[in-house]
Amino acid sequence: MKNFYLMPKLFSAMKTYNKGQFLKDLIAGIIVAIIALPLSIALAIASGVEPACGVYTAIAAGFIVSFLGGSRVQIAGPTAAFATIVAGIVATKGMDGLIIATIIAGIMLILMGVFKLGSLIKFIPNTITVGFTSGIAVTILIGQIKDFLGLRYAEGVKPIEAMEKIEANIDSISTFSWQALLVGVVCLAILIIYPKIEKRVPPSLIAVVVSALMVKFIPVLGEGVSTIGELYSIPSGLPEFALKGMEFSFDKVISLVPDAFTIAILAAIESLLSCVVADTMVNSKHNSNAELTAQGLGNIASVLFGGIPATGAIARTAANAKNGGRTPVAGMVHAIVLLIVILVLMPLAELIPMPCIAAILFMVAYNMSEWKKFLHIVKTAPKSDIFVMVVTFILTVVFDLVVAIAVGMGLAVIFFMKRMSDESYVVIAPESDPDSIESRNVPKNVLVYEVSGPMFFGAADKILNISFNENTEYLILRMRSVPALDQSAMNSLMQIYKKCESKGVKLIFSHVNEQPEKVLKKSGLYGNLGKERFFAHIDDALAYTRKTEE
Repeated sequence: MKNFYLMPKLFSAMKTYNKGQFLKDLIAGIIVAIIALPLSIALAIASGVEPACGVYTAIAAGFIVSFLGGSRVQIAGPTAAFATIVAGIVATKGMDGLIIATIIAGIMLILMGVFKLGSLIKFIPNTITVGFTSGIAVTILIGQIKDFLGLRYAEGVKPIEAMEKIEANIDSISTFSWQALLVGVVCLAILIIYPKIEKRVPPSLIAVVVSALMVKFIPVLGEGVSTIGELYSIPSGLPEFALKGMEFSFDKVISLVPDAFTIAILAAIESLLSCVVADTMVNSKHNSNAELTAQGLGNIASVLFGGIPATGAIARTAANAKNGGRTPVAGMVHAIVLLIVILVLMPLAELIPMPCIAAILFMVAYNMSEWKKFLHIVKTAPKSDIFVMVVTFILTVVFDLVVAIAVGMGLAVIFFMKRMSDESYVVIAPESDPDSIESRNVPKNVLVYEVSGPMFFGAADKILNISFNENTEYLILRMRSVPALDQSAMNSLMQIYKKCESKGVKLIFSHVNEQPEKVLKKSGLYGNLGKERFFAHIDDALAYTRKTEE
């Protein structure tokens, strides 16, 4: 049990836990809960669900991920990355569809952790992550223009995609409310300026209080500003168990698998990125497989008890670490505090103006946009990487995250193979080898080819460029710089072997590395040539040709 690979960080943290650390975790947990409350409400609204769903998410997923997760300070809950995805699923397949998709995603995440796939997330290029993160930020910003300007859509107009929202905003510009804009601008100013003056109280909480008082006590503002209570119902108490009364069908479950895959991949990427950031802040090392398993269980629990998909929230995790949180207890305290709030104070959320929610989400979009990193990549990265990032960004905004990641990964793989192919070559070795202490004389009837780089299907055709004349009796393939060999390249080598056999040329291999040697043995070529045709060093191969001649 000591070295169990899914061991939660809480268990190891408890070994040295003391009263002093508990007080620090308690304070950090309360502060994070204060930050999380308005954010959770705002992100729920951006996701097209009831405001309370965001708080339910922060409670259920936040507690379970802290209790069973692989990070000391990770805070889980609703995040901006999921907003557009959740909104799309809810709009097209309803809350039932979202619940089923998230449960499937949770199972996928658990399996990813159980089968130790946490490390595979590193194979998603940074350009794709930056591209879709920036794209999500833009879609969130577009989605909040309506409430920031106080626009009112025509009856039956319910845009889902970003482009549809832009069109709907233009069509409804005549309903613009200067009162809503004024409240939104005041909130935005508070969110930008207040942190420079005072850092102890979350600016979003100040913005919520100030805007609510403005709308409540200034009659002229109350006329043109909608509040959460006017558009949504705020329940009191705890939610019902979500599966109660739900109907399942095989076809429905299958149709939701693509959505579930999107939720699972995004949850894995975001949570593990958050863990990496947290590691640098508290000088720790997370357990990626335990974290994925906990994220899976947290997501399932979240939707079963009224929430939406969740993942590691980088901003709240950073706030936890900065305020003294050093163990998962802080995350558990944050969830418990939110539970108390929803039982006692949640009805007050009805007073929050919608322009304030829009302003909070504007700041969320700005903070997650990574525009500085985006511009840095544009200025410094190879053109192929820039192309992948920009395409991923555009597809995220114009279509959706599934298309963006799929196309982005496809392009990244193609460009990677092109680079590897460019680094792979098969050339005639010079008569004197520059890396040797003494020059080597290659007999005239011996032809040595230097094979370099990974030999895969993208470079397999280069092997077929090997040629020899009627004087050639020995062909040596020097493979010291070949780290890997795939079936396509092996097929090309078999063609060279058959050509050598037909011409009476003896094929010899020099310095074959471990992976290529396994492939050669499995293909049968190693057995056909015999062990005596394989040499550890080029000198031994050349000596064999001279000895045979003698």
